[in-house]
Amino acid sequence: MAQIKGKYTTEFVPVKDIKNGTIILDNNLKVTGVKIMPRNLFILDRGTQAAMISNLRNVYNTIDYEFWVIAADRPVDISVYLSQLQLLYQSISDPIRRKLCVEDINKGNYFINNNIVDTEYYLLFKEKDEDKIQKRLRNLITQFANAGLTCFQTTNEDLRIILDNFLNGGQSTTFGTVMSGGY
Repeated sequence: MAQIKGKYTTEFVPVKDIKNGTIILDNNLKVTGVKIMPRNLFILDRGTQAAMISNLRNVYNTIDYEFWVIAADRPVDISVYLSQLQLLYQSISDPIRRKLCVEDINKGNYFINNNIVDTEYYLLFKEKDEDKIQKRLRNLITQFANAGLTCFQTTNEDLRIILDNFLNGGQSTTFGTVMSGGY
């Protein structure tokens, strides 16, 4: 009877490396882009909303290469904040301030226990030529700034989060490699 050999995820995903905020594919194409900081349009007046939407439309219409807009969920880590709240709670004696601290601690614990996430936004593209990559990054950062949004080149961590979301349904892989031994 022939043994069926399963495929590993790495055989389906053509990622060779992630470095300098770039995914390097097996065919040496590079995938990179910008992380766009979110901005709540709904708290702006209607005129500002309309202007910002028009500016964003112009940004996207000037892009003359293939790109992807990605929304990725990232777990919220507020453990340091909660530790600071605990220390503050222990150091104050005013009952009203203590009550406010307890409410914030409870809200923080709710976030942790219910897997609350931040949604992050990215615009990614692929290119081989390093000069074109740098020019595109500069243009995107400038164009988004002109539209009222701040963005930065993706980091290695950003790209790992995107890949985790794509490959693992948003679950980070925090386990080590499982080795099998010949028993």
